[in-house]
Amino acid sequence: QVQLVESGGGLVQAGGSLRLSCAASGRTSSTFAMAMGWFRQAPGKEREFVAGISRSGGSTYYGDSVKGRFTISRDNAKNTVALQMNSLKPEDTAVYYCAAGPLLGGTAGLYDYWGRGTQVTVSS
Repeated sequence: QVQLVESGGGLVQAGGSLRLSCAASGRTSSTFAMAMGWFRQAPGKEREFVAGISRSGGSTYYGDSVKGRFTISRDNAKNTVALQMNSLKPEDTAVYYCAAGPLLGGTAGLYDYWGRGTQVTVSS
């Protein structure tokens, strides 16, 4: 079993930056072999893919709404994945979830393990 815990959320003004982190524990040897992703969900909306990164970190994939503003990275030695969010907009307000799965992609069903989420609020 793999546990994922997100941190780094908070309140920020539009145009500002936040850095989210996701720490994996449990069968971390499994997470090393997994793609990792970030999703978000705003009230009343469906869960949306934000960014994903391959097992090695050599490939990344972003949702259209965050391209050029967000950057995903991972440190397999520390079993962590990060999401650097710049030029934040009020529409980025959501609960952000970390996920792990066997394949890199933008579909939530590809991911087997999920964290509980961290709230990001961007004020205008």
